[in-house]
Amino acid sequence: MDDQAHFRIHMETEAILGVLAWCEAGNAQLLSSVALRYEIDHNPHPVRKAFAQETLSKSAVSIPASNSAAQRARRYAASGIKALDALHLACAVEANADYFCTCDDRFLRRAKLASTATTRAVSPSELIEILDP
Repeated sequence: MDDQAHFRIHMETEAILGVLAWCEAGNAQLLSSVALRYEIDHNPHPVRKAFAQETLSKSAVSIPASNSAAQRARRYAASGIKALDALHLACAVEANADYFCTCDDRFLRRAKLASTATTRAVSPSELIEILDP
C-alpha cells in the first residue's frame, strides 16, 4: 500500500471518529439496522466486532426488517449493489435517514446513483464536512 492510500485511510478513520463524536454529543442520531447487526454478528475479528457492537449500542433507533425494506433492497441489488449492501441502504431509506454513510467506494458510487428519496449516500469525509463545515 502506498503513502497516498495510507493517508486516505487515515483521513477516513478520522472522519468516522468525528462523526461518532458528533453523534455522542447529541448533534446527530446514529441508526442501527437488522443488516448492521447481522454483519457485526458475523465479523470474525474479535476486537473489531467488540468495537462495532459497542458503537451500535449507542444508536438511537434500530430499523427492523420489513417487507418494504426487502423489496427496496431487491431493487437496489438488481441495479448492481451487493445484497447485504442493498439491505443496508434500504433500511436507511426506510428510516428516512438524512444520510447513509459508507467507506466502501464501489458501494458508495452505486448508492449515489440509486433512488434513495431524501437519504443521501456519503463517505465519512463528506459527512463530517456536512456536519461540521
